[in-house]
Amino acid sequence: MVVRKVFISKEIAGLLLEVARNVHPNEMIVLLHGRVNGDTAVVEELSFPPQSVYGENFSSFNPYLLPIDHSILGIAHSHPSGVAKPSLEDLDNFMGKIMVIVTPPYRDETDIHVIDSQGRAIACSVR
Repeated sequence: MVVRKVFISKEIAGLLLEVARNVHPNEMIVLLHGRVNGDTAVVEELSFPPQSVYGENFSSFNPYLLPIDHSILGIAHSHPSGVAKPSLEDLDNFMGKIMVIVTPPYRDETDIHVIDSQGRAIACSVR
């Protein structure tokens, strides 16, 4: 099923923004966990992938170190450059149903952008 809407709790949105602020000017990366109901994904928690690397223009982790976890909805990472669009590398490494890109100034939900595997924007609501 294609995800057309995403709900993120205020707590998780706040954590995404805080992690991005704390790692800036490097790029951060986290895993998004939750569930999909029909065409709606609900992000319920996040986790840090093992041996994550945060760099100036990249972030990465070894996916082979992840346990089997069917609650992983996708990946969230920051773009310190402020560009909300995914790069080709982002799309080539897409994992799960959604990708979140967090952009400066990392203040509120307007700095959280959700996309699908084709790079198209998905409606996101923080509640």
